[in-house]
Amino acid sequence: MTPSNSQLATIKTVLFALCLIPAFLLWRSFEMDSLGANPIEAITRNTGEWTLRFLLITLCVTPLRKYSGWHWVVRLRRMLGLFAFAYGAAHLSTYLWLDQFFDWQAIAKDILKRPFITVGFAALVLMTPLALTSSNFAIRKLGGRRWQSLHRAIYPIAMLGCIHFWWLVKKDVTEPLIYSVILAVLLGLRAWWRELERRKQLAGSYLQQPRFEGKVIKIFAK
Repeated sequence: MTPSNSQLATIKTVLFALCLIPAFLLWRSFEMDSLGANPIEAITRNTGEWTLRFLLITLCVTPLRKYSGWHWVVRLRRMLGLFAFAYGAAHLSTYLWLDQFFDWQAIAKDILKRPFITVGFAALVLMTPLALTSSNFAIRKLGGRRWQSLHRAIYPIAMLGCIHFWWLVKKDVTEPLIYSVILAVLLGLRAWWRELERRKQLAGSYLQQPRFEGKVIKIFAK
C-alpha cells in the first residue's frame, strides 16, 4: 500500500526525529559529563560510527523496496544519505576542532602518516558532492544517468568507512567486522541483481534472433 502525500510527510517527520536521536543522546551525555575519561574521543567515535550506520541504512533502502514492494521508501533515501553526511561532517569537525584545534600543519601530517585518517578523510571528501547534489534541481541539471553514476560513489564510500573503522580499532575488530559483513551482503545482492538482469537481457536478445527451422539459405555469388 502506497501512503498518501500527507502520510508520507508524517513518515518523513518521524524519520527525521529518529535520525536526530543519536545526536541528542550524545549531547545529553556531554551535558551530564558521562562520556568517560576522554569525552573528545567518545564524541569522535560516536559520530563516526553513526556515519557508517547511516550509510548502511541508506544502502538497505533498495533491498527493502525490492523485497517488500514498498516503492515509496525510495523517497526516504535522500534524507538518510544527508544524515550520513551530517554525522560524517560532525565526526570530522570534532577531529579538526576539539582534537587538533585547527592546527592545519599537524592535521596534514596526520592525514598523510596515519592510514585510517587518510581513508576516513577520503570517504568524507567523496561524500561531499553526493550531499551537494541531493536536490531535485541538481538531478535535473546533471540528468538522471549522470546523477545515478555520481551517487554510485556511496559503494566505495561505505567500503572506505568500514576500512577506516577497522584500522582505527586495530585489536577488537568485532564491530567493524559486523559492519563489513552487512556491507558485503548489500553489495553482493546488488551484484546478483545485475547478473540476473544480464542473463535476462541475453535471453531476450537470443529469443529475438531469427530462426530458420529446416531451411538452408545459400547465396551464390556470380
